[in-house]
Amino acid sequence: MHPDTYPRLVGDVGGTHARFGWLAAPDAPISDMATYPNAAHAGLLDAMRHYLAQHAKPQPAWCAIGIANPVSGDHVQMTNLSWSFSIRELREALGLERLLVLNDFTALALSLPGLGPGELRAIGGGEARAGAPKALLGPGTGLGVSGLLPVPGGHWVAINGEGGHATLAAGDDFEAEVIAVLRRRFEHVSAERALSGPGLENLYEAVCTLAGRPAAVLGAPAIAQAALGGGDADCVAALELFCALLGSVAGNLALALGAHGGVYIGGGIVPRLGDWFARSRFRECFVAKGRFRGYLDAMPTWVITAENPALLGAARALDGPG
Repeated sequence: MHPDTYPRLVGDVGGTHARFGWLAAPDAPISDMATYPNAAHAGLLDAMRHYLAQHAKPQPAWCAIGIANPVSGDHVQMTNLSWSFSIRELREALGLERLLVLNDFTALALSLPGLGPGELRAIGGGEARAGAPKALLGPGTGLGVSGLLPVPGGHWVAINGEGGHATLAAGDDFEAEVIAVLRRRFEHVSAERALSGPGLENLYEAVCTLAGRPAAVLGAPAIAQAALGGGDADCVAALELFCALLGSVAGNLALALGAHGGVYIGGGIVPRLGDWFARSRFRECFVAKGRFRGYLDAMPTWVITAENPALLGAARALDGPG
């Protein structure tokens, strides 16, 4: 951590909100965290300039931004947002010595070793093995998927991929019927088509279709709220299905990575479900892998409750391996 690379700006840009924080000096905590709706800004440069002006910050030297998008090459066109930009032009416009743009769930994965017990909520049993791979997924505007793999020296390497767009599989006949409804709407039914804010809306509409009832015009927050209150059977069924499918997808990821270091659930939706999620079928469907039920039963699953953990991961990314 060289002092001449400070101050540093870190960010986490999802499909709906952009979050920023400030690192004034080596070993300083992230300060002046702020969240802005993406719709209020023309693009990432505008949002970053707004943050710096609002907080009266000097010129940052280094910057890392986690973004809800694949990052390959200089040009970035966001999947769930109209923003697009050149990394080189963004760096030059802000006068930065270094700008690192990485996938937002890669950044979130890098934060996992630094999360304490008070920033995680256990769902079910299991015990983490030290130095074992960690799995990460989380529904928000989209479905982020990543993980951490151990490397020599006690360091970690984050997985940079787009696992949220893997094909969604059914765990029972009802899930198969729901996926069939979704397949009539979408060319490809990915996990994100069900496990995201828009995905919850898709599940609600599919549940209503199968029940032979017209779906009300409800956004994901309204569906979740109605389900938590128990006042709408179709909303309850949709949220129950959401949690069950998330458990199944999380179990697949845990099997693929051998995630004995634990499975972490982030994103903007699940932490808001509280006790409802703990009582859901998530853990039941997570372990329901036939002969490998015992293998998964030994793995802990947690909901991330920390505030803006991806900012910590973005900060760590600037200093190399975690």
